[in-house]
This record gives sequence, C-alpha cells and structure tokens, in this order.
Amino acid sequence: MDIFLITVSALCLIVAFIGSIVPMLPGPPLAFVGMLILQATDKVQFSTMLLCGWLVVILIAQVLDYLIPIWTTRFCGGSKWGTRGCVAGTLVGIFLFPPWGIIIGPFLGAFLGEIMGGNSTVYACKSGLGAFLGFITGTLFKLAICIYFTFYFISALV
Repeated sequence: MDIFLITVSALCLIVAFIGSIVPMLPGPPLAFVGMLILQATDKVQFSTMLLCGWLVVILIAQVLDYLIPIWTTRFCGGSKWGTRGCVAGTLVGIFLFPPWGIIIGPFLGAFLGEIMGGNSTVYACKSGLGAFLGFITGTLFKLAICIYFTFYFISALV
C-alpha cells in the first residue's frame, strides 16, 4: 500500500508543476495534497506544525496569485481604472476563457480600463504589462513552492 500512496503522491507533485504554469490547475494545493498522501504512508511522518505551516503557505499563495497582478499593475503606474480593469479582466478570463483567460484577461482588462479612463495607449500598455508581469511573478512563486515540496518529498524518502 505504501508504494501505491508514494506513487500517487509523486503524481500529485508532477501535476502540481503543470498546474503552476497552466491556469485552472491548482499547483501548490495539489502539491500539498501529495504531501498529505505521503503522510499517510508508514515511511514518512510530518509534524502537525509543519503540515499547518504548509497549509498557511498554500492559502497565502492562492490569495497572492490573484493579488500580485493587481499590485504590479499599480506599481507600473496603473490608475484606479487599470486596477479595476485588471480585476475585471481576471474574473472574465477565469470564467469565460479558461485556461488562457487568466493570462490574457488581466492584461486586456488593465489595458481597456486605462483606455476607458481616458489614458493614452502607451500608458494603457504599461499598465497591461504590469498585469502580465504580475502573472509571471505569481507563476514563479507557485513554481518555487512546488520545487520546495518536491525537495521535501525526495529528502523524506531518502
């Protein structure tokens, strides 16, 4: 049974890496599930504090995944119009155009928000670029979490 659980746990980690890049697959939560499955084996026992700490990190990562594009839009000079457009584009992208809508939605939302706010095309592109950079930053953050879990998975079994 342990071999089966370890295999399922490893598969969860592999899918988590894919989910960190491909929108609509929850990468870090899948990695956490993989670690919980590994916990169910006789080979590995994690402390309750470690599991709770991982859960907190996963929850923070999920929230930041949606907030980072908004923050980078503001950081790149986006106005309230661009920020609101980024939020609207993210929501529309997630629900109407999965999986690529999460990538394109914030950029287009910020861009169109700035245009509707009366800003120039150059300013709108800068705001949209901030939203896109936020997506890339969030993706790298999720990948870092999955790398950490993979490292912990391997070191726990060795």
